[in-house]
Amino acid sequence: MTFEKFVFYIFAAILVFAASMVITRRNPVHSALFLVLAFFSSAGIWLLAEAEFLAIVLILVYVGAVMVLFLFVVMMLDIDLATLRAGFIKYMPVGALVALVMAIEMFMVVGPANFGLDKMPAPAAQGPGYNNTEELGNVLYTVYMYPFEIAAVILLVGIIAAIGLTMRKRPETKYQDPSQQVKVKKADRLRVVKMDAED
Repeated sequence: MTFEKFVFYIFAAILVFAASMVITRRNPVHSALFLVLAFFSSAGIWLLAEAEFLAIVLILVYVGAVMVLFLFVVMMLDIDLATLRAGFIKYMPVGALVALVMAIEMFMVVGPANFGLDKMPAPAAQGPGYNNTEELGNVLYTVYMYPFEIAAVILLVGIIAAIGLTMRKRPETKYQDPSQQVKVKKADRLRVVKMDAED
Protein backbone atom coordinates (compact mmCIF):
# COMPACT_ATOMS: atom_id res chain seq x y z
CA MET A 1 0.00 0.00 0.00
CA THR A 2 1.41 3.35 -1.05
CA PHE A 3 1.42 6.41 1.19
CA GLU A 4 -1.08 8.19 -1.07
CA LYS A 5 -3.56 5.32 -0.77
CA PHE A 6 -3.05 5.21 3.01
CA VAL A 7 -3.82 8.93 3.31
CA PHE A 8 -6.90 8.45 1.13
CA TYR A 9 -8.24 5.72 3.41
CA ILE A 10 -7.65 7.93 6.46
CA PHE A 11 -9.55 10.85 4.92
CA ALA A 12 -12.31 8.53 3.68
CA ALA A 13 -12.77 6.97 7.14
CA ILE A 14 -12.97 10.41 8.78
CA LEU A 15 -15.44 11.55 6.10
CA VAL A 16 -17.74 8.55 6.60
CA PHE A 17 -17.60 8.99 10.38
CA ALA A 18 -18.36 12.74 10.17
CA ALA A 19 -21.21 12.18 7.71
CA SER A 20 -22.79 9.55 9.96
CA MET A 21 -22.52 11.91 12.94
CA VAL A 22 -24.21 14.69 10.94
CA ILE A 23 -27.38 12.63 10.47
CA THR A 24 -27.42 10.97 13.90
CA ARG A 25 -26.75 13.91 16.24
CA ARG A 26 -29.88 15.36 17.84
CA ASN A 27 -28.36 18.78 18.42
CA PRO A 28 -28.30 20.70 15.11
CA VAL A 29 -25.24 22.71 16.17
CA HIS A 30 -23.26 19.49 16.71
CA SER A 31 -24.43 18.26 13.30
CA ALA A 32 -23.21 21.47 11.68
CA LEU A 33 -19.78 21.13 13.33
CA PHE A 34 -19.45 17.54 12.14
CA LEU A 35 -20.41 18.76 8.67
CA VAL A 36 -17.44 21.14 8.83
CA LEU A 37 -15.21 18.13 9.59
CA ALA A 38 -16.75 16.29 6.63
CA PHE A 39 -15.97 19.26 4.37
CA PHE A 40 -12.33 19.33 5.49
CA SER A 41 -11.98 15.59 4.85
CA SER A 42 -13.54 15.99 1.40
CA ALA A 43 -11.08 18.80 0.67
CA GLY A 44 -8.21 16.46 1.55
CA ILE A 45 -9.54 13.87 -0.90
CA TRP A 46 -9.86 16.56 -3.59
CA LEU A 47 -6.19 17.46 -3.03
CA LEU A 48 -5.20 13.82 -3.52
CA ALA A 49 -7.15 13.84 -6.79
CA GLU A 50 -5.13 16.91 -7.92
CA ALA A 51 -8.19 19.17 -7.84
CA GLU A 52 -6.66 21.95 -5.78
CA PHE A 53 -9.16 24.60 -6.84
CA LEU A 54 -12.16 22.56 -5.73
CA ALA A 55 -10.48 21.79 -2.40
CA ILE A 56 -9.78 25.45 -1.68
CA VAL A 57 -13.29 26.48 -2.75
CA LEU A 58 -14.80 23.80 -0.51
CA ILE A 59 -12.95 25.21 2.51
CA LEU A 60 -13.26 28.93 1.77
CA VAL A 61 -16.84 29.00 0.50
CA TYR A 62 -18.61 26.18 2.31
CA VAL A 63 -16.71 26.09 5.60
CA GLY A 64 -15.83 29.78 5.75
CA ALA A 65 -19.14 31.26 4.63
CA VAL A 66 -22.01 28.83 4.14
CA MET A 67 -21.51 26.86 7.35
CA VAL A 68 -21.11 30.03 9.42
CA LEU A 69 -24.35 31.36 7.95
CA PHE A 70 -26.00 27.99 8.58
CA LEU A 71 -24.93 28.05 12.23
CA PHE A 72 -26.34 31.55 12.66
CA VAL A 73 -29.65 30.49 11.10
CA VAL A 74 -29.85 27.38 13.31
CA MET A 75 -29.20 29.43 16.43
CA MET A 76 -31.71 32.15 15.51
CA LEU A 77 -34.57 29.80 14.61
CA ASP A 78 -34.98 28.57 18.22
CA ILE A 79 -35.46 24.95 17.16
CA ASP A 80 -37.43 22.88 19.67
CA LEU A 81 -35.14 19.92 20.35
CA ALA A 82 -37.88 17.92 22.09
CA THR A 83 -39.98 18.01 18.92
CA LEU A 84 -36.97 16.95 16.87
CA ARG A 85 -36.35 13.96 19.13
CA ALA A 86 -39.96 12.86 18.88
CA GLY A 87 -39.94 13.19 15.10
CA PHE A 88 -36.64 11.31 14.81
CA ILE A 89 -38.10 8.13 16.28
CA LYS A 90 -41.38 8.55 14.40
CA TYR A 91 -39.81 8.87 10.95
CA MET A 92 -36.79 6.61 11.52
CA PRO A 93 -38.18 3.62 9.50
CA VAL A 94 -38.89 5.86 6.49
CA GLY A 95 -35.46 7.46 6.77
CA ALA A 96 -33.75 4.06 6.98
CA LEU A 97 -35.65 2.89 3.88
CA VAL A 98 -34.67 6.01 1.91
CA ALA A 99 -31.03 5.62 3.01
CA LEU A 100 -31.02 1.96 1.92
CA VAL A 101 -32.45 2.82 -1.51
CA MET A 102 -29.86 5.58 -1.95
CA ALA A 103 -27.02 3.21 -0.99
CA ILE A 104 -28.25 0.60 -3.49
CA GLU A 105 -28.49 3.21 -6.25
CA MET A 106 -24.98 4.52 -5.54
CA PHE A 107 -23.59 0.98 -5.57
CA MET A 108 -25.32 0.31 -8.90
CA VAL A 109 -23.73 3.45 -10.40
CA VAL A 110 -20.21 3.38 -8.92
CA GLY A 111 -19.94 -0.34 -8.17
CA PRO A 112 -17.12 -2.53 -9.50
CA ALA A 113 -19.27 -3.56 -12.48
CA ASN A 114 -19.22 0.01 -13.88
CA PHE A 115 -15.97 1.49 -12.60
CA GLY A 116 -12.44 0.20 -12.59
CA LEU A 117 -9.14 0.75 -14.35
CA ASP A 118 -10.09 -1.85 -16.95
CA LYS A 119 -13.26 0.08 -17.93
CA MET A 120 -12.13 3.65 -17.21
CA PRO A 121 -8.35 3.99 -17.32
CA ALA A 122 -6.68 6.62 -15.22
CA PRO A 123 -6.17 9.95 -17.01
CA ALA A 124 -2.73 10.76 -18.27
CA ALA A 125 -0.51 12.77 -15.96
CA GLN A 126 -0.38 16.46 -16.86
CA GLY A 127 2.77 18.46 -17.30
CA PRO A 128 4.14 20.99 -14.81
CA GLY A 129 2.56 23.93 -16.68
CA TYR A 130 -0.97 22.52 -16.48
CA ASN A 131 -3.45 24.67 -14.55
CA ASN A 132 -6.72 22.95 -13.66
CA THR A 133 -8.18 26.21 -12.34
CA GLU A 134 -7.82 27.80 -15.77
CA GLU A 135 -9.32 24.76 -17.48
CA LEU A 136 -12.26 24.71 -15.07
CA GLY A 137 -12.89 28.43 -15.60
CA ASN A 138 -12.85 28.03 -19.38
CA VAL A 139 -15.45 25.26 -19.25
CA LEU A 140 -17.57 26.85 -16.51
CA TYR A 141 -17.98 30.24 -18.20
CA THR A 142 -18.46 28.93 -21.74
CA VAL A 143 -20.17 25.54 -21.88
CA TYR A 144 -21.94 25.70 -18.50
CA MET A 145 -22.60 29.44 -18.28
CA TYR A 146 -26.40 29.22 -18.06
CA PRO A 147 -26.46 26.42 -15.43
CA PHE A 148 -23.96 28.47 -13.42
CA GLU A 149 -26.23 31.52 -13.52
CA ILE A 150 -29.30 29.43 -12.62
CA ALA A 151 -27.43 28.04 -9.60
CA ALA A 152 -26.61 31.61 -8.53
CA VAL A 153 -30.31 32.56 -8.71
CA ILE A 154 -31.27 29.49 -6.66
CA LEU A 155 -28.71 30.45 -3.99
CA LEU A 156 -30.11 33.98 -3.93
CA VAL A 157 -33.62 32.60 -3.37
CA GLY A 158 -32.24 30.46 -0.52
CA ILE A 159 -30.66 33.52 1.12
CA ILE A 160 -33.90 35.48 0.87
CA ALA A 161 -35.83 32.54 2.36
CA ALA A 162 -33.39 32.30 5.28
CA ILE A 163 -33.76 36.02 5.97
CA GLY A 164 -37.54 35.69 5.79
CA LEU A 165 -37.50 32.85 8.33
CA THR A 166 -35.35 34.70 10.83
CA MET A 167 -37.13 38.07 10.52
CA ARG A 168 -40.54 36.83 11.63
CA LYS A 169 -42.33 38.91 14.25
CA ARG A 170 -42.70 37.42 17.71
CA PRO A 171 -45.56 38.56 19.94
CA GLU A 172 -43.42 38.75 23.07
CA THR A 173 -40.86 41.05 21.45
CA LYS A 174 -41.30 44.83 21.72
CA TYR A 175 -40.64 46.93 18.64
CA GLN A 176 -40.24 50.67 18.16
CA ASP A 177 -42.08 52.49 15.39
CA PRO A 178 -40.36 55.83 14.70
CA SER A 179 -43.26 57.03 12.55
CA GLN A 180 -45.59 56.71 15.53
CA GLN A 181 -43.05 58.26 17.91
CA VAL A 182 -42.79 61.51 15.96
CA LYS A 183 -46.61 61.85 15.89
CA VAL A 184 -46.86 62.01 19.69
CA LYS A 185 -48.36 65.22 21.07
CA LYS A 186 -48.24 66.73 24.51
CA ALA A 187 -51.92 65.94 25.08
CA ASP A 188 -51.25 62.25 24.46
CA ARG A 189 -48.60 62.00 27.16
CA LEU A 190 -49.47 64.69 29.73
CA ARG A 191 -52.73 64.98 31.64
CA VAL A 192 -53.26 68.05 33.85
CA VAL A 193 -55.40 67.38 36.91
CA LYS A 194 -56.88 70.30 38.86
CA MET A 195 -57.01 69.80 42.63
CA ASP A 196 -58.16 72.03 45.46
CA ALA A 197 -55.36 73.52 47.48
CA GLU A 198 -55.09 72.49 51.09
CA ASP A 199 -54.08 74.81 53.95
